[in-house]
Amino acid sequence: MASDNVEGVASGDEDARLLASLGYKQELSRRMSGFSNFAISFAIICVLAGGVTAFPQALGAGGGISVGLGWPVGALFAVVVALAMAQIASAYPTAGGLYHWSSILGGKGWGWATAWFNLIGLIFAVASIDFGLYDPFFRSFIAPLLGVKVDALGWGTQTTFIAVCIATQALLNQYAPRLTTRFTDLSGWLIFLVVVVLIAALLWSAPAHLDFGRLFTFTNFTGKEGSPWPQDGSTVSVFLSGLLLTVYTITGFDASAHTAEETHNASHTVPKGIITSVIWSGIFGYVLICTFVLVMPDIAQGVKQNGDFFSALLAPLPGWLRVALGVAIFVINYLCALAALTSTSRMMYAFARDGGLPGSSWLRRINPRTSTPGPGIWVTALLAMAATLYGDAFVVLSTGCAVLLYLSYIMPTAAGVLAEGRHWSRKGPFDLKSLSRPVGILAVIGGAILVFTGVRPPNEKVLYMAIGMSVILLLLWWGAGVRNRFRGPPLSENIANEDPKRAISATGR
Repeated sequence: MASDNVEGVASGDEDARLLASLGYKQELSRRMSGFSNFAISFAIICVLAGGVTAFPQALGAGGGISVGLGWPVGALFAVVVALAMAQIASAYPTAGGLYHWSSILGGKGWGWATAWFNLIGLIFAVASIDFGLYDPFFRSFIAPLLGVKVDALGWGTQTTFIAVCIATQALLNQYAPRLTTRFTDLSGWLIFLVVVVLIAALLWSAPAHLDFGRLFTFTNFTGKEGSPWPQDGSTVSVFLSGLLLTVYTITGFDASAHTAEETHNASHTVPKGIITSVIWSGIFGYVLICTFVLVMPDIAQGVKQNGDFFSALLAPLPGWLRVALGVAIFVINYLCALAALTSTSRMMYAFARDGGLPGSSWLRRINPRTSTPGPGIWVTALLAMAATLYGDAFVVLSTGCAVLLYLSYIMPTAAGVLAEGRHWSRKGPFDLKSLSRPVGILAVIGGAILVFTGVRPPNEKVLYMAIGMSVILLLLWWGAGVRNRFRGPPLSENIANEDPKRAISATGR
């Protein structure tokens, strides 16, 4: 046990030296293991959240093929994006994550824009997960168990429920960081367990003969009853619409980067956390949603049921099993939102640390007892709560968070492609070497396709509200003088061009 403690201290010292070489002192507590770093991204991706709530988006587009072929295509795009991000994270393992990468590789203006897209996307993520926690999970599963009639649940109940969820998540983040980490670890194991049990239960209750041809049968359901998509006669366009399931589900894996300053051996561990969370989510998510398609009595009826399809699938199961699965999925989604709030508050702290936010001197403060960014946690909670008050919240928030996050993913990746071999020579332990530029280019293309999918009709509100307004406001703000006041990350160009080990020794610490 003593040797383990010595190794932990040594690892922490090395992490602190690497962080110092990037211009920052160690303020957050390094309490997270490699599994914890993986688990926070895996928990935010949470195939039991997006895989359920966004499933009608795929089925209502091209039917079975949007799942059987659409998910692997979208997941492959996500893996390529994760690989490109992991390489940069290995070189620059900071809480600012993508913002720092964009600033170092593409300039402080590019980094500042990346930070805002990422931060707004993360706030939307917290809001959408907690909103989805209420509807459908609380309304469909928990309320009936408590004997509450769904018709009696109004806007006031919704707002109170979401406020309580967000407030308790913020309290856990600020005052019980170690417990928060354990809860996040637990959610990783729970997702694995519940997905396996759910798949087994659905297959047990399914017909004796499963029609696997469903997974590769194209049926244009756009414009039909229950489909969320307007009539579309283009096969390619319909297939792209179905990718929204993957776009919304496999996102949020930047959490591994945002908790880098709380993770041991970050330059090795963070890249693994990013990549493995995406791969395992892709595999488990694919088996889960394929099971949904296979056990449905009728695909067309499933499209008509829209968001009620999940309750219909669970109906044949024994009552006790439905209750157990419902409660477990509810808990997992609560922990998913908890992890998202953790990630967002760390991003807010890191951006404020460099003076990028109004009230930065306050937002960068760290609680001396718990080593947590208290102001960042509570401002995140308040903004997420405010976002849920919009009437059409879930549609705009869920799609908006995915679009904005993928925009923030491809911005530093694009900067890395242009900087490769020029002013970016500092690589970490995870180095794609000769594949670096090709992977980066594919990641930008794949990420752009996923972003395009998220702003197609009927989700053009996302384009107007989440992106258009953000771009206009950011340009006006930047031109109004922020570019002169914002200093960006402290890492100087000469250090950025050094080898990481030389950079660490150069600090003299």
